[in-house]
Amino acid sequence: MVRITEQLVRKRSEHNEGEISTLEEISLHQENIDKIEGLDKWCRHLKILLLQSNLIPKIENVSRLKKLEYLNLALNNIERIENLEGCESLQKLDLTVNFVGELTSVKTLKNNIHLDLLYLTGNPCTDFIGYRKYVIATLPQLKSLDGRNIERSERILAMQEYNEVKKLILSQEQEYKGRRLAQKQQAERRAEEEETNYAAAQDKPEEEKLQEFWSQVSEHSPETRLHIAAQVLKQQEEKQKGLSADSTRPPKREYKLFNAVGKPLNVNEAKIPFLLTEDDKLNSLVLDIAVYKYLDTSLLDVDIQPTYVKVLIKGKIFQIVFPEEINTESSRAERSQTTGHLVLTMPKVNGEVKPKTVKHTPTTRKDDQTRNYSNTIRREMLEIGRSEDMDFSRIVKLRQYNQQCNSARDGKGRCEAVTDFVDDPEVPPLE
Repeated sequence: MVRITEQLVRKRSEHNEGEISTLEEISLHQENIDKIEGLDKWCRHLKILLLQSNLIPKIENVSRLKKLEYLNLALNNIERIENLEGCESLQKLDLTVNFVGELTSVKTLKNNIHLDLLYLTGNPCTDFIGYRKYVIATLPQLKSLDGRNIERSERILAMQEYNEVKKLILSQEQEYKGRRLAQKQQAERRAEEEETNYAAAQDKPEEEKLQEFWSQVSEHSPETRLHIAAQVLKQQEEKQKGLSADSTRPPKREYKLFNAVGKPLNVNEAKIPFLLTEDDKLNSLVLDIAVYKYLDTSLLDVDIQPTYVKVLIKGKIFQIVFPEEINTESSRAERSQTTGHLVLTMPKVNGEVKPKTVKHTPTTRKDDQTRNYSNTIRREMLEIGRSEDMDFSRIVKLRQYNQQCNSARDGKGRCEAVTDFVDDPEVPPLE
């Protein structure tokens, strides 16, 4: 297992430039730590201490942290609440998914008068009848328990029923202690059986032994968590030994990004499709890299230079050289919302930006539109059929006839030039 060392603390305090004497926050989660130690000597000014997802069985060596406001010990092997009386500024305590079965140990938090938030979800004590009422009545300073605010009426009711609930909690604690003792004895027997069967299983393939281990049914207990952690650590060590002993593995290829004279080279370590085109209208180079659609943008790193661009895609290098120099200050990188492609638009240093050709549509006034509409209607009406009365080829002949008739009229208004003409006296003469 892992111990808390000064070197580990300095490594996790990079945000404070490795200075641990003035450190106010540190995260030591998922380190397989099995004991809290050293922090009360090296980091006396801690306000936030995150120790979740470790193998810590006991709360200890934190009472000197007078400024500690938030302590996270979720997902550990803690079975009782203790040794927190000296944390005068403690406001939030998270013990989610531990093995706290001694519920009466919460009374050790009475002196933490600033404690507002307490999380015990996932502990065996939360299954006790009257659990919430007992905690609320025991710790009057609490404002929230397991993420639920404590109402004033709920606190009054819990205080009224405290004596009865306390007796019920004590009896359930005794029952749990009996089950816990049997659980420890069973874990010891199982460990002895595994040691006995270990010699007989030497001839089995490693994969078969791992399959048997992970297929076993086990209880949720601190011993089981320790056993699983030891098995995982053993697998990691064997894997490291296998890698160091395997000298036949070909070395990883090293990609050269520049030649001997410093000229950039084209590299596509990710073996990913791409397309480099020119946009004449914008006088730019457009590089479309077909990165994976659902790849997180934080896994992409773009470095645009005047003559080349280098893109890191999940740590793999993509580099391409431009046919001409580009303007890095005006370049931009974007992700397509539909395909996820990485599109780089890079204006050229030389050349001109061609203006866009705008097509002008002729505008007509309202009167012109009305006139055109009328002409169209008139033209359509003229084109509808022809009859004998609309023979326009006789217009000239009729005009000549009228002229002759006017010149040959006598005093009575009759036309003598045309013999077959019958003059109607009721019709007025043409003038």
